[in-house]
Amino acid sequence: MATAPEAEHVSEQPLLAPHQIILRPLVTEKGMHRSTRHNAYSFEVNRAATKDDIRRAIEHLFNVKVLRVHTLTRKGKPRRTRFSSGYTKDWKKAIVKLHSEHRIDFF
Repeated sequence: MATAPEAEHVSEQPLLAPHQIILRPLVTEKGMHRSTRHNAYSFEVNRAATKDDIRRAIEHLFNVKVLRVHTLTRKGKPRRTRFSSGYTKDWKKAIVKLHSEHRIDFF
């Protein structure tokens, strides 16, 4: 009896280029401490990006070896101007830990 060929994993999202995934590095006091002590760097990333997408984008853009990727989605903050109120946009943050022999120099 013939079996049907297994379907490959098909993503519903379009593929993003590395420069579309990594929006900007987050240069904060806590992030600088994390980069010097633990070799981990923070980035604002596209909300549609997965951990594998982020890993590939960092390795491609900075020519480094990524060990681990942690992601978290930050909710927008309430903002008010005169008579109208609203929220800032939700955004996704990625903390990327690099191999001990690799570094990213922002400055």
